[in-house]
Amino acid sequence: MLQNFLKVACRNLFRGKGFSFINISGLAIGMASALLILIWVQNEVSYDRFYTHSDRLYQAWRNGKDNTGLQSFNVTPQVVGPAMKRDYPEVERASRVFWDENLLLSRGEKKINIRGTMADPDFLMMFDFPVVSGNAGTALTDPTGIVITEKTAKAFFGNADPMGKTIRVDSKYDYAVSAVLKDLPNNTQFDFEFILPWDFLKRQGATDSVWDRNSVHNFVLLKPHTDLAAFNSKTKNIYAEHHVPYFAESFLYPVSRLRLYSEFVNGKPAGGRIERVRIFIVIAVFILLIACINFMNMSTARSEKRAKEVGIRKVSGALRGSLIGQFLGESVLLAAFAGIIALLIVAFCLPFFSTLTDKVLTLGFSNVYFWLAFAGFVLLTGVLAGSYPALFLSSFRPVTVLKGGLSKTRTLASARKVLVVLQFSFSILLIICTVIIEKQVTYARGREVGYDKRNMIWCFLSEDINKNYPTIRNELLSQGIASSITKSSEPLTESWLTDGAKWPGKDPNDKTDFNFFNCDGNIVQTAGLQLVAGRDIDPKQYPTDSTAVLLNETAVKVMGFSDAIGKVIDHGNWGADWHVVGVVKDFIIESPFDKVKPMVIQGPRANWFNLMHIKLSEARPTTQSLAAVESVMKRYNPKYPFEYHFIDQQYAKKFDDEQKSGTLTALFAGLAIFISCLGLFGLAAYMAESRTKEIGVRKVLGASVASIAGLLSRDFVKLVLIAMVVASPVAWWVMSKWLAGYAYHIGLSAWVFVMTGGGAVVIALATVSFQAIRAAMANPVRSLRSE
Repeated sequence: MLQNFLKVACRNLFRGKGFSFINISGLAIGMASALLILIWVQNEVSYDRFYTHSDRLYQAWRNGKDNTGLQSFNVTPQVVGPAMKRDYPEVERASRVFWDENLLLSRGEKKINIRGTMADPDFLMMFDFPVVSGNAGTALTDPTGIVITEKTAKAFFGNADPMGKTIRVDSKYDYAVSAVLKDLPNNTQFDFEFILPWDFLKRQGATDSVWDRNSVHNFVLLKPHTDLAAFNSKTKNIYAEHHVPYFAESFLYPVSRLRLYSEFVNGKPAGGRIERVRIFIVIAVFILLIACINFMNMSTARSEKRAKEVGIRKVSGALRGSLIGQFLGESVLLAAFAGIIALLIVAFCLPFFSTLTDKVLTLGFSNVYFWLAFAGFVLLTGVLAGSYPALFLSSFRPVTVLKGGLSKTRTLASARKVLVVLQFSFSILLIICTVIIEKQVTYARGREVGYDKRNMIWCFLSEDINKNYPTIRNELLSQGIASSITKSSEPLTESWLTDGAKWPGKDPNDKTDFNFFNCDGNIVQTAGLQLVAGRDIDPKQYPTDSTAVLLNETAVKVMGFSDAIGKVIDHGNWGADWHVVGVVKDFIIESPFDKVKPMVIQGPRANWFNLMHIKLSEARPTTQSLAAVESVMKRYNPKYPFEYHFIDQQYAKKFDDEQKSGTLTALFAGLAIFISCLGLFGLAAYMAESRTKEIGVRKVLGASVASIAGLLSRDFVKLVLIAMVVASPVAWWVMSKWLAGYAYHIGLSAWVFVMTGGGAVVIALATVSFQAIRAAMANPVRSLRSE
């Protein structure tokens, strides 16, 4: 029985080689596209879910109230974790984690500036990353121990055992290797190459026990069977209990949800990256459906070829169920062939796809679950593709087909038309989305930034740079290497400090958050900010400018000043009596897709400086200026390699996520239209073949090549036009919702839909025309000879 089934299946496969090739190719490309997306989706949904206790791991968050409602933040005071572990029996472990930051690690002549973090001893017991050497339970208890990854161990010690060997940190402190971790997987939020004990921050003077200073991430492991809602209710007012002078609520949020569900609206989870994941799951389904529709159309279009086989089998006693099983089996066999080809395509394309998604994605060939999932995927595709043809072919009546009475019913033709319309509706929808995403990115990229990004770099202030800053600054300026320099708290492309401010006449109920930016002066000159009123901060010329501030236009509006110059504002963390000396035009420091927040730029009294901005001179080539800056830095900061960042490149990274989404959508939209056209090509070829005699008669009666080609193409073009009408309102609705997520966005233009639909019609016409013209130019004598 099985042998007979396989023989019939292979015979039918090879009998129509051209159509089998189209079927297998379409399925293989569709399956490969869906597999690539599903591999990416699996990576996204697996983020931070691989820890032993991932179901009990939480991050401490806080809600703060402003004029728009509750705002949620995952940066909390350093005392939160220890206090929860000490005061609440439901907490099994707790660990503070400092910002991941670059530090210089050295051993002998080997120096590497790499990314690391600081954490409490419980960290490795909560987040059980695989340990190659050492004890996770005690690795961070030694105040002079350092935990490193295999990559770091290899860089410093080669193949030698690193345990107990010393590494110097920040050119000042010696730490002995206490444990070696496997390199971190690519599906974790953490991004470090080493971990230092929390005592490192104490040595730096960077620890505190203040309840109103938010500076770290706090993680908590709750004991088994602890009710999260009850615990959150119990700890909700922990800030008020410790006399925090502003409204705040505490709550724990699952670590396993941080990657995909980290956006909050009015204090409640409201999605996040999961929206992007869902969109690409829908795209994967669309592409797989398009490929399956090709199979359905080709199988039903060639139904006459198998009509007599069905009739004879039924006369011989075959039941409809067995025929359905046979046809489904054939489609599953075809899907298996296509699946093998799809795996080869995925293996070949995965490095390129990994680059597009900025992830290291792999195929789990050694994982038995991968093969089980793949087998299920092939089975699902085969059943999906073969279900309609199996039901249709098995429904033939033996008397009718054996008498040669099978005709192409209107029902069959209508069903095929609906499937073609569905195919092109999906394809046109994806193309419209691609165009709109690209337009939105281009629109935001063209937005006025508010400062001059050209020839401006920033570098971190190490101890020696900070100590020698006046000398370094004078040399760079006097030698014409730089035109202006300033120290600052953060880069111009990022916001690191958000807080409240007070000013004369402020409404007590106003909870507006401000972005704060600290500089030692000359920020307007260095960054090329645009002054609206007043002047730049300049402590050399104006000694009182140590407490000077600049406001942006939005801050002036929020504060209600008609003339802000000379007004005094209060920011409690840095003392009172900050006087306004200038107002600058709004500039983008956060997302270019969002509105600009009110901002206060504080003078040198704030004394929180992490880096320096250098405006390179335009009088010499950039490479020459960089070499000169490096020479000066090496002279005054010999322990550290010179590392810098271009502001324009940092700003361009703000568009990465949207750009990647647009690129991926464009890629899969192109594949969708290609698969659709592949099916259209096969259908057109079959229609031309089935109407050979009709075409011959028309040519003998004087029909032109153009009229015959138009006859064969007309119906297909109509279907694509209908698909355009179906897809356009759906695309309008989908993209309207997507754009609504951005405060700064484009409007939807009708021409996008018209142009996209027109392009799809042209592509479909070109696909069909090849077969139509070929059939129209055939010699009618050959087609009519049998008559």
